[in-house]
Amino acid sequence: MRWIVRILAAVVLLFAAAFWALFLSERPPLTTDPETLAGDGSRIDYCDLPSLDGSGKLAADIPKGNTPGCGYAHFPLPILAECTEPLAEGAADIRGLWIGVEGGHVGHVERVEQCGRRVVVTSSGIIHDSGPNRTAGENTNDTEGAVLFTIGDREYCPRTSAAMVWNEGVLEFHVFGWGPVVVRRYLDGEQLVWEYADGSTTRMDRLCALPADQRIPKPRGRRLRLFGGR
Repeated sequence: MRWIVRILAAVVLLFAAAFWALFLSERPPLTTDPETLAGDGSRIDYCDLPSLDGSGKLAADIPKGNTPGCGYAHFPLPILAECTEPLAEGAADIRGLWIGVEGGHVGHVERVEQCGRRVVVTSSGIIHDSGPNRTAGENTNDTEGAVLFTIGDREYCPRTSAAMVWNEGVLEFHVFGWGPVVVRRYLDGEQLVWEYADGSTTRMDRLCALPADQRIPKPRGRRLRLFGGR
């Protein structure tokens, strides 16, 4: 009986530690350039992709982008707008604005930026930025965006960290940079295929303009209200 109690206690401690790390640990510092975050990314022609001819900044010259709090207030300007470093060897060019048209997440819209070894995915209130930058480490270091609960006026969403690594033309997201692959993106003809951690596969077509309903992200998560708040 005593060993059962010990096992249960260990499980409870592990769960508590994981919960603290995901929801209660210190939030990552906001490193996204304020002007980029304040700008309006809905006014851009995303079929007019920048030339990666090496004439401008390198990926490492530009501050890292990440999610403010649990989500941005409106679709921001591109993080890598001034970067012209040619893509790294082995990287497919998946830059642009994409919308899910078939599979698990029809209607999902995301922007993919690339420059050198750096990749930035902006969608649904979140900014995931992986690769060399001026202000932080190479792994993404931000939040997932889905709010589980609120305390007063503060929102609590899970921390995330991943590395984006190219593997034979497939962009793979490794948890914590060294863990298993949980997300994959790759081209199939003219479509971008997105394999997500929930087991879904979504085929996406290219867009030139951000749909009007995507400028302001929709709230996500259960948003359980604890201890007051509006």
